[in-house]
Amino acid sequence: MTKYGFDFPKSIRKTFLTDLEDNWYLPLLAERKNLPMQGIKRSNFGQYDMAVNYLTSVLEEAAAINKVAIYNIDHMAQLRFTGKDAAMLLNRSLGANFTDMKIGTCKYTLLLNEAGGVQDDMILMRVSEQEFIAVINAGHDITDTGEDHGEKVELIADIDRIMSLKQAGEEVEAEDISDQLVKVDIQGPYSYKLIKEIYGAQVLKNRANPDKNMNFFSFNEFDNDGGHYYISRTGYTNRWGWELYIPIANAAEDFKQIVSRALDLGGLLVGLGGRDENRLSAGAFGLPLMGQEYDPRHNPINAPLFDAAIDMTKDEFLGKAALEKALAEGVQKRLNIIISEGIVSGRGVYREARRIGSVSSSINSPNLSLEQRTAIGSKRKNVNDPSGTAAIGLTWLYDNQFETDAEGKDIVEIDGSPVRIAVEFYREDAEGKPSGSPVLGYITQEGISPATAPKALKNIENL
Repeated sequence: MTKYGFDFPKSIRKTFLTDLEDNWYLPLLAERKNLPMQGIKRSNFGQYDMAVNYLTSVLEEAAAINKVAIYNIDHMAQLRFTGKDAAMLLNRSLGANFTDMKIGTCKYTLLLNEAGGVQDDMILMRVSEQEFIAVINAGHDITDTGEDHGEKVELIADIDRIMSLKQAGEEVEAEDISDQLVKVDIQGPYSYKLIKEIYGAQVLKNRANPDKNMNFFSFNEFDNDGGHYYISRTGYTNRWGWELYIPIANAAEDFKQIVSRALDLGGLLVGLGGRDENRLSAGAFGLPLMGQEYDPRHNPINAPLFDAAIDMTKDEFLGKAALEKALAEGVQKRLNIIISEGIVSGRGVYREARRIGSVSSSINSPNLSLEQRTAIGSKRKNVNDPSGTAAIGLTWLYDNQFETDAEGKDIVEIDGSPVRIAVEFYREDAEGKPSGSPVLGYITQEGISPATAPKALKNIENL
């Protein structure tokens, strides 16, 4: 059987933009912000050497989303599937339904295993009746054994998992086209202005009705300076924004233009730390991350995007039988936002001395209001200071902690005030028992930052 995935890299990989980050952006940022020069804080993410933050802090970079935030997302991979049976194969492999998907639209979906665990989440774009592009997470392009953070791992690339389900006689071809494109995300209220200034307003218009703007979860194709581009509007941060796929020949100069203009508009290039805060603070539930909220051992039922990613009415798809069994048995677990006086990654969540779940993600946030922070009941000065900070995160709970109304819906506010359920976060010893002093916090569904991604672009087109 043909192997499509790459061998495990002999050394950590660099994105196409890594050298520009080090040798162009850092000096520019230091000059613009009057900051001392130093190295970028980096981390291994998907076997890529990725910036956690630049000369600016994680909190500064996270706050940039309120104007315009630029992300080097070139560690993510793009897979092209072509052929008259491509939609049929993808329908059998992935949770969403692609048979009636319109050309020019995007869909969010999950790649599961037979046990219903999550192998990866991704966005698919339908380019034509017989062509799809899948945008997958970093490191999910490797089919090999290797060592990841000191642990031996056996990896199977998404492209190999999907193509292994191709049936005899089906006409489907697959290729990794990541070396042809450089992915840069542009998010925030000034994203429309920035893209329009560099590429023209026409690239942001509805392909079926050019008098209107692009729909949410659609994409366009355009040519510029001799290269063919894709631009999608899916909003990983749940704010207004776009994902730009730049032909590699144009990537360096385009990146410089994009980032320079972002700095003019009060924005920043944002590393993994700020990006993590942005997805956790997105809307009422935050957005799950592969390897944190999603993993191959647990199913995604009751994650906030489950219904968008999985169509249980389809006849078949990989992992469906396991999901059906779990749903029939009854699944109580819930993924929920938490607010805490400090970072609580990996801690147990306790309510009235009873363990109710565990924290899957946690990070300090600049986007919490003083009222949200003081509601914790913390004695920490930094939490209660008007310009202070606290942490946000996501937790998997064993069962729903909110009371429900007559229709079975969660009661998330009373008399206009959000319901906040007080909890404590403990480290746990080898036997799983709580140890040390707790960190205080609460569970809520009020959200951190309003979700603007689906809202009409008329709100930002004239900024």
